[in-house]
Amino acid sequence: MADVELFGASALRQRAHELGVRPTKRWGQNFVIDANTVRRIVRTSGIDETDDVVEVGPGLGSLTLALLDGARSVAAVEIDENLAAALPQTVQQQAPRLADRLSVYTADALQLTALQQPPTAFVANLPYNVAVPVILHLLEQFPTLRKGLVMVQLEVAERLAAAPGSRIYGVPSAKAAWYADVTQAGRVGRKVFWPAPNVDSGLVSFAPKDPPKTAASRNAVFTVIDAAFAQRRKSLRAALAEWAGSPQRAEELLRAADIDPLARGETLSVVQFAALAERAGGNGT
Repeated sequence: MADVELFGASALRQRAHELGVRPTKRWGQNFVIDANTVRRIVRTSGIDETDDVVEVGPGLGSLTLALLDGARSVAAVEIDENLAAALPQTVQQQAPRLADRLSVYTADALQLTALQQPPTAFVANLPYNVAVPVILHLLEQFPTLRKGLVMVQLEVAERLAAAPGSRIYGVPSAKAAWYADVTQAGRVGRKVFWPAPNVDSGLVSFAPKDPPKTAASRNAVFTVIDAAFAQRRKSLRAALAEWAGSPQRAEELLRAADIDPLARGETLSVVQFAALAERAGGNGT
């Protein structure tokens, strides 16, 4: 990466000035201005020259440049039309030999369903306000993914990686576990961003895996998860009453799945949620 000129704080701000860009809260933009943090993200992600990376929210391109140097290709998905249009020029200026590795998609990542090159890795500095939906959407849409590393708000990182039984285990934890093994991969301070956010960030690593073996569909399992955590202080017998049709029916299904009706949602693994959905006949799409 020595021959790729990564952005530092002053250079990134200068590039933004050239483009007439200011970070906007509308799209949760906090640009990384520290080259060492960028290098750390790429190193921790484990990408190599065999990987086709999808990056969401490349912004001014600080992470994109480093990804291009480490991967076979990078598909950058950017909702901001001005930033999307400027990204190829930025790469041409900073690392011309890598320009042919980049493809840019001017799109909302939550609407993304296909890329020209199926991605094998997902690496991104995600906007805080859409981090969890984007992660779940890409894991669903791209079964070719073999690895992933994202930088998100620290609280979100902790929730995504939480295990059953943890007080912060919830909907994001259980749904992410359907797709992948999720682990925290370090903390990131506030000063590496422009503008600096009011919270610390965290790195989260994803190792995609096969979903639990079940006759129930993913949607059916996710419906149970949503219901279980909608009233997380209640027992599963009470929390799942509306989903099942009655508290009595909820108890029957829970016992059939070998789950204590008086347990709470945060104690169940995704495998147990799948078993419960299967008992309820959740084979819809």
